[in-house]
Amino acid sequence: MNEIKCKLCMCGEGAVGKTSLIARFVHDKFGDKYLKTIGTNVTKKELTIDIPDRELHINYTFQIWDIMGQKEYRHFLKDSFFFGAKGVFMVFDLTRKETFEALGDWKSVVKGVAGDIPTIVLANKSDLEDQWQVDLKELADYCSSNNYKFRLTSAKTGEHVPDAFDELGKDMAHKYYI
Repeated sequence: MNEIKCKLCMCGEGAVGKTSLIARFVHDKFGDKYLKTIGTNVTKKELTIDIPDRELHINYTFQIWDIMGQKEYRHFLKDSFFFGAKGVFMVFDLTRKETFEALGDWKSVVKGVAGDIPTIVLANKSDLEDQWQVDLKELADYCSSNNYKFRLTSAKTGEHVPDAFDELGKDMAHKYYI
């Protein structure tokens, strides 16, 4: 059994659900009240990930960095927010197309600091399917062209949230640790 501490970043525009996704993963809770993240908020969570093809179990301690998304505070973004990250979730809100279109800006910032790290795009608020503004083909094409995986998630219902962390943990294990 391997024990690994690693930094994950959760980035995306404001109000896409980054903090709610973390709360769902770490505490299995959801709140409707929106609170802006100013700067960054770090949360820890331990998770055991099985790598069956290697008969390996990895005990991760994820340090999950919730990076602010509000444009009016962007000038406060520091390279240190992404420095040392081993994986990243780029999050957008399926009901707000502009948050999907902003993923390219986040990609540039992350790649410029952390390099080519395992990345999963989280298409959040999947429970609001009648309000989606992003076509799944467009999402799949974007992710395919950038060599990213994606998950449809809902912080409200918890849909695919634990799966996304498990998948990123496996991707990081394959890239860095095995």
